[in-house]
Amino acid sequence: MKLTIAAFAATSTDAKRMSEYWESPLLEPAPEPQHPLPHTYVKAHALPKSWDWSDVNGTSYVTHSLNQHIPQYCGSCWAHGAMSALADRVKIARKAKGSDINFSIQQILNCGGEIAGSCHGGSAFGAYQFVHKQGFIPYDTCFPYMACSSENKEGICPHFDTSCPKSGFNTCRTCSTFLANGGVCNPIKIMPNATIAEYGQVVGADKMAAEIYARGPIACGINAGPILDYTGGVYTNSTAAKEVDHIISVTGWGTDHTGKEYWNVRNSWGQYWGELGYIRVAKGDNLLGLESGCSWATPKSYTETNFACYEDGTNCDRGVKTVTVTDPAAALPFKHQL
Repeated sequence: MKLTIAAFAATSTDAKRMSEYWESPLLEPAPEPQHPLPHTYVKAHALPKSWDWSDVNGTSYVTHSLNQHIPQYCGSCWAHGAMSALADRVKIARKAKGSDINFSIQQILNCGGEIAGSCHGGSAFGAYQFVHKQGFIPYDTCFPYMACSSENKEGICPHFDTSCPKSGFNTCRTCSTFLANGGVCNPIKIMPNATIAEYGQVVGADKMAAEIYARGPIACGINAGPILDYTGGVYTNSTAAKEVDHIISVTGWGTDHTGKEYWNVRNSWGQYWGELGYIRVAKGDNLLGLESGCSWATPKSYTETNFACYEDGTNCDRGVKTVTVTDPAAALPFKHQL
């Protein structure tokens, strides 16, 4: 069987890159935070010279790298960056114990188009607002990433249902066996999920560092044009444009052998790109617009134990056991959660 998507196999040297950053006109200002923001209780001079959630005393508190470009191109970086950072914060709350929890990006593409975005762009802030308004985000085993949204007519998308019916069929579902064998596909209405307590935005290197140090990775905008061919090292070109057209997540910062400070940035282009999917960008000068607009969200709860459904998706009406997450500012003076 020859897949239609094979027709896309070609070099992209002459391809015209589109902006994947878009803010919905339906976005609302973030609610007033209920807890003090990290920059008010973690001062810049008190921050360590290096801090990265991917390696805290030999333990990684970040979730796995993603690739927004498979099974085909989709400009959903905003959802990847936002959900990766949120999943990291859940992992931090769990002290890196157990299997990683990751979230369904496809569910946001199916149901969050008006607020969050689509394959033609969106915003991390919009992704957080959508999840907050929806009341939950299902785990990624509920609905795998298909790189499709309702307006996308390329590749497999015309044959893929990206609607958001009230039945929950495109939020979480499973299928028992082949239809020819009597199989059925059922929506799962009570599923493992996480919720958001608060969300907001942060700008500037010192405030970003305080937010990352106190609460975890954040999602930020970046000008991706100059880094398409990045192969390693600290990016230091201060003459590059700062107009944001892409969203990534920042997991921490460090210092290279020359003493140059940098941000450790996780992209969503797969681990074949850059430094196993990451890029280091010089810190403190807003290179590539990285420090001009970031978004954060704090987890409110996550499912730790599910009440098991049957294999065909039935018998799911008994709820799940959740764990509530406490904001670091709930008990000041600040004590680092690790």
